[in-house]
Amino acid sequence: MTAKSTAPESAIAYAPATVANVAAGFDIMGFAVRAPGDEVTARLAGPPGVRIASIDGDGGALPREAQKNTAGVAALGLLSHVGSPAGVEIELRKRMPLGSGLGSSAASAAAAAVAVNELLGRPLNREALLPFCMEAERTACGAAHADNAAPALLGGFVLIRSCHPLDIVRIPVPEELACAVVHPHIEIRTEDARMILRNKITMKEAITQWGNTAGLIAGLTTGDYDLIGRSLNDVVIEPVRAILIPGFHRVKEAAAGAGALGCSISGSGPSIFALARGVESARKAGGAMSDVYREMGVECDLYVSEINRDGTVLE
Repeated sequence: MTAKSTAPESAIAYAPATVANVAAGFDIMGFAVRAPGDEVTARLAGPPGVRIASIDGDGGALPREAQKNTAGVAALGLLSHVGSPAGVEIELRKRMPLGSGLGSSAASAAAAAVAVNELLGRPLNREALLPFCMEAERTACGAAHADNAAPALLGGFVLIRSCHPLDIVRIPVPEELACAVVHPHIEIRTEDARMILRNKITMKEAITQWGNTAGLIAGLTTGDYDLIGRSLNDVVIEPVRAILIPGFHRVKEAAAGAGALGCSISGSGPSIFALARGVESARKAGGAMSDVYREMGVECDLYVSEINRDGTVLE
């Protein structure tokens, strides 16, 4: 725990989008990018509890009840944990698409947790806020996953070794590693993307997947870009979920042709990410990926950045 002598009457926090799974790391890996992201303003106001004062940018799709909204759930969990009688009012600004595979619900939760923690005088350190963000994820998709919440909150590249008990490992990131993410304007519900997954895989598939997971971590740790590229190969989840994403294989081929280290599905999709050595290389790969969707007549957004090592920040 950390402590501050005084607490502000309001706080603003920005939480970034994240890429989860990272090919062979289903449910156990994720990293943060610079944009897009969500912003939360939290204020001390009114009777005890949490109220969602406003939500901007969601088109009216998100619930305004605090106990049903990921920002509200994270804030309520934090208040309960520290035994605070404070009344908190939240303004949420959604600056990332819903159902995009970029950790939208986790970003809202992380921004709320950090902003409210600041309001309370920062009673908890950053890592201690993660369980509240995970519980918020349960509200959004039915399971308390950390592969989006942890990198959104902490930044960088994160390995979730275990959720029970919670064991988070921050993985070193090579200095030049960059990412391009293409978000086609179609929506895939996380629940639907999970329903189509197989419950059993072969021993051969498991061994291949384990090798790629370990290879990716080794490549990140040692700065071996070639090894990172060889390890961005998912033989378990990607072949199934790719069916839901129009043009996926064409986009993946375009990224490889433009020099990307590797390419796969971001979270449950439909966003597709590519890792590259250097921002300019990532920009080139992202352009090639976007061109595929333009040729298909599908609108898309392109985000290019280095790996975001900061996570959620106070503004």
